[in-house]
Formats: sequence, structure tokens, C-alpha cells
Amino acid sequence: MLLNGAQIVIECLKKESVDTIFGYPGGSVITLFDALFSEKDIRVIVPRHEQGGGHEADGYARSTGKVGVVVATSGPGATNLVTAIATAYMDSIPLVAITGQVRTNLIGTDAFQEADITGITYPITKHNYLVKDVKKLARTIKEAFYIASHGRPGPVLIDIPSNVFNEKTEFEYPETIKLRSYNPTYQGNPKQIEKAVKMIKESKRPVILAGGGVIASGASDELREFVKRTGIPVTTTLMGLGAIRHDDPLYLGWPGMHGTVYANYTLMESDLIVCIGARFDDRVTGKTDEFAKKARIIHIDIDPSSIGKIIDTDLPVVGDAKNVLAELNKHFNEKLDLETWINQIDSWKKNYPLKYKDDNITIKPQYVVEVVNELTKGINTIFTTEVGQNQMWAAQFLKLERPRQFLTSGGLGTMGFGFPAGIGAQVANPDATVIVFAGDGSLQMNIQEMATVKNYNLPLKVIILNNSYLGMVRQWQELFYDKRYSGVCLSRDITCPKECKGKECKKYWPDFVKVAEAYGLKGYRITNKKDVERILREAIIENKEAAIIDVIISKEENVMPMVPAGHPINNIIERY
Repeated sequence: MLLNGAQIVIECLKKESVDTIFGYPGGSVITLFDALFSEKDIRVIVPRHEQGGGHEADGYARSTGKVGVVVATSGPGATNLVTAIATAYMDSIPLVAITGQVRTNLIGTDAFQEADITGITYPITKHNYLVKDVKKLARTIKEAFYIASHGRPGPVLIDIPSNVFNEKTEFEYPETIKLRSYNPTYQGNPKQIEKAVKMIKESKRPVILAGGGVIASGASDELREFVKRTGIPVTTTLMGLGAIRHDDPLYLGWPGMHGTVYANYTLMESDLIVCIGARFDDRVTGKTDEFAKKARIIHIDIDPSSIGKIIDTDLPVVGDAKNVLAELNKHFNEKLDLETWINQIDSWKKNYPLKYKDDNITIKPQYVVEVVNELTKGINTIFTTEVGQNQMWAAQFLKLERPRQFLTSGGLGTMGFGFPAGIGAQVANPDATVIVFAGDGSLQMNIQEMATVKNYNLPLKVIILNNSYLGMVRQWQELFYDKRYSGVCLSRDITCPKECKGKECKKYWPDFVKVAEAYGLKGYRITNKKDVERILREAIIENKEAAIIDVIISKEENVMPMVPAGHPINNIIERY
């Protein structure tokens, strides 16, 4: 079958069971969009900015486990994808980005809208391609999907010159692919698993640290079974939230800078850490040379380069988390004798619960999250977050029940991620109630995507925890820079005095309700605590359309507990 390059791309996507792409048109991809015009099997979601489209494809992937696909034109269209690609790379999200490029005879001439996107994205992709020969296009796309979704997932970029989209060749799509240079190990070494079993059974104070790799491999059921069989307490990283139910008595919440005190204490006092699909991020470990010095480390990961990279490992097990946990479960038919250890942890839980001071006057953001928990009980719900205080409050107080229910930018910490990621999740899960927790700063990073919500009639709910600050930076300035609030007040303008006292701030600027209405969406504002439950119920439960909910929260509320940067994770500020 003789097809041009654009038609080949579409046929390849269908072979990979792609039903949705997020794409912004432009000169270098115009032939591809022309081919998509009459395509009935692939839905095209057009964002209002390429970065938004990248995050939407990311949210689609995170919520489903499928490969997300985003398309952009050459030059600025491609470079606008960089932040979204880096976000996916840091969090190991399967993504295929297809970018247009100038004609092959113009590459390297600084032609109009030319950018070396393969060079730019080399450090933030698992692999990338510049396809100059239409005959190699189909195999390249097959390889890209294989690399993106196998082993440790991640983004792959395919750069296609505009003339390649127009050239024709016989379409042949390989059914299977073998890459000599890329063959991930899926089965754990049996001898290493036997050693792990022995170490676990010998331990007196073990703890499981589960990360995003558990969710990526679909290993949540195996993890829950492992916890049930062994009786070992478990903490999850930010990326691993949802792998364990919030109400499991052995669940410790998440550790690190803004994690629970008892998770941090458990890690620091343990004699064995079984790390599964996590990479010992600095926000988890704190000061690395003082992290868990009493513990031996078993590190299970499909990516061998992650093992021993940050924290020395006593026993590496390279393999897929689902497979390795299934093997481990075969060796445990009764719980370990951990009564003394569990009693100690329960004592820490009792003495150091997550809490906040409610003055019954201002609206506390933690209270907003608690109300959302109550309203969404028994409802198929997916939560996404922006980055900053809103992200931490959501992570601390949401009651999560399953994997892929909580989508957040962990590694890169990308402001502007949560809103478009929520769009992608809603597109992928039309029957779910998708709720975005945003800050007033983060939302403005990709606020133009309100048009996408309206155009595709998506019933997305956005809760803005609005304190008129870049709240997390303000918190650091309060605690470590003597309250010198430099560059963080989002209400500040040239008429403000140099020493801001916070008494004459403009109200509702920008007016998010009016912004929502300008985009044809329903806007709500909550300024009084007594109205929180009523308005949230109306906006989220009773209203079946999209809603932008501006909640005016306590201006100087902090995320607590907090471990100062560079300190060990048992050096905790608990001031609420």
C-alpha cells in the first residue's frame, strides 16, 4: 500500500492502538493535519499552547498507563514542548512527541522556524529521532513506542521534516521489534530474590518504600499482597501515592520534606528498607549521608542505573516490580514478628498526626481538601495538582484508594502542569470526576487551556487555593529569609510601597470568576468558611459542567511538617 509520510504516521498510530492525540498545527505538520481531517479512528484535541498539549498527553498517559501522543510544528512549536517532555522524563511517563521540521535540504541553514529539537531534547528523552527517509518512518515509530513503554517508561521524540510527510513509500509496519541496545530485564534474578527473602525474614524493623515504579508496572495489587503477607509497614513516595489505600493500618503516608513525621522516623530508625520502584529522590532522603544509617537497603528497580545512584545498596534486584513482588510473595505465608516495631510506629502516629490549626474565621486549604474527600466518597475520582503548596496540601490530606488516582509533577516540579494534565485525564476518562487542585500562581502558567475545556465540553473541576502569593516560595522566605517577601506577592504592582504590609491588597486580581466566564465556563468564588461545603457541592456534584472555583484561603498558611533543605529527614519543623 503506497502512502505518504503523513498517512504512514496515522496508520502507525492506529497500529499502536492510539485513539487520541494532542496536537497544535503549523506549517511543518500541515500535511499531517490534512491527513487527520478525514480520520475517524483518532481524535485530535487541539490545545491553546504546545506546552499545554504536552501536559495533556502526559495526563492522559498517567491516568491510563497508555502512551500519550503530542504533535507540534517545527521551531517554536517544538521548543514549547520542552518543559512537558522534561516533566514526563523526570517522572518516567510514556510519551511520544512528534514534531515537524523544516525540509531536509534546509536543515542547518537557520531556515524559518528551524530548531534543532533532537539536540535540545537529547538530555530529557529516553531516545529521539530525526527521520530524513520516509522508508524508515514506520519502523522508527514502532521503535519509539517500544522504547517509551518498555523498561522504565519515558518520552521519545520523533522529528519529521515537512517533505518527508509528503513523500510516498510502501507501508510496512513491523509486528515486533528487537533492539540489540535496549533489552530491559523484567524477571528478577532468583538468587537475588532468595537473598532478599532472607534479609527480610532476619529484620526486626523493616519498612517498604514504594515509588512510582510500582504504579508504572501495574504492581499495586502485588504490593498490597506483600504488605498483607509480611505485615511490614509501607510508605510511598509522592509518585507512588495510591499504590496503597489511605486507610491501610500499615500505611505511613509519604516521607520526606513535607511527608508525615512518622514515615520519616520509621525510615530513619529501620534496620531494613525494601525500596521498590523509587529512586531515593533528595526530597525523600534529605541529607543523604545521614539517611537511614541503621538500615540495610534492598533496591528493586527495572532501571539498573537507578540502583546505588544516590543511596548505597546492600542488595540490588533488577527487574519489573510486578514480577519481583509476585516472586517475593511466594516466600511469605505468615507475617513477620514485628509487634514491638509496629507498636513504636503506632506511637509515632498518635503523637505526630497530620494536623492544622483551624481558627474558624479564615478558610484553611487543608479544610477544603477534607471537604472534597467527603463530597467525593464513592465517586470515581481522579485528582491532579499544580506545584507548590496546593500540591503538598492535596498530597497530605486526600484520601486515595487506587493507583493512577493522583497525578502530579514530582521530579521537575512543573508549575502549569496540573490544569492541562487534568484535561488529559478527563479526555481519557470521560466518566470520571476529575478535580484539579491549583494555586493562583500555577494556574496562570497555562490558563489559556480554559478554551480547550470549553471547546471539548469537558466537565473538569478546578479548585484554586488562592492566597495571592507564590505560596511555597513565600513560606521559605518567611522561615529562612526573615519574611523578606521578594517577588512572591501576586497582587503587587508599581503603586505598592517597598515594604509591603499586606493590608491594602487588591481583591480578586486577577478575577478568576470573570476569567472563567470570559472562556464560557462557570465560575464560583468562596470567601467564607461556612460556604465551603455548599458551594463545592454545587460546583462539583450538582453542576455537571466544568467549574472554576476560586477559594480565598488564609494568606500565610504554611505546609507543615517541613524538613529544611539539606537536613536529615528526622530534623523536622512541626510548627502549625
